[in-house]
Amino acid sequence: MKEQLYTIPVNEAFESDCECPLCKLKSDLEKNAIEFTLGPSYMEDDNRAITDETGFCEKHIQALYQEKNRLGLALILSTHMAKVTKDMKKLSSGGTFSGKSLFGKKQTSSMSEYIDRLENNCFICNRIGRIFDRYIDTIFHLYKNDSDFSQKIRITKGFCTYHYALLFDRAAGSLSRDQAAAFVSDLNTAYFTNMERMQEDIEWFINKFDYRYQNEPWKNAKDALPRAILKTHSTLTPDMNESPS
Repeated sequence: MKEQLYTIPVNEAFESDCECPLCKLKSDLEKNAIEFTLGPSYMEDDNRAITDETGFCEKHIQALYQEKNRLGLALILSTHMAKVTKDMKKLSSGGTFSGKSLFGKKQTSSMSEYIDRLENNCFICNRIGRIFDRYIDTIFHLYKNDSDFSQKIRITKGFCTYHYALLFDRAAGSLSRDQAAAFVSDLNTAYFTNMERMQEDIEWFINKFDYRYQNEPWKNAKDALPRAILKTHSTLTPDMNESPS
């Protein structure tokens, strides 16, 4: 099957040596979104209007601060703060705020609704979510049209619990009945086999802190803890490649 724009990163993620290809896709999207936000795009009026409206979540404002483009971030925050201050002044004087949602629909907010929208909105999260959803569609597209893709699923190191459930739930609405049954079978094989492998690794990691096992080899358990966190919480940890003390 000829690779297209969205099939390339999906195939690369499923061919990589990772504990969850969907976590890898999301992590790569996050890095790209952060670079995009502080790249030349922050000077474009359309993008600035969106960042003024949505702002950033706590996680991603910290990530942006860690980047080198402090001037770019300052410019983004300057116009965002001006927008928020203007809206808040209007609301504090008893007025209502009418803004546009991401879908262009008018929204009228009270003070609490406005703050709630700010707290639950993020330019980077929204960008990741839109592209990630296309990747999920691409997974099912590949399963239907690429005869080799089912094998890629079966030989992965499995999935985190969150992304396993996401694929499981989306299968019925994305595939025919027979295809969905085959997909879920492949998905279950990959997920449960590798969760058992992960359980064995984390138990051996625990054993290595028992003096009776001090002289035993680590096997595959040195990095079991961060890998288990990825499996259970869909997140990479900073010490992913560090050995335990």
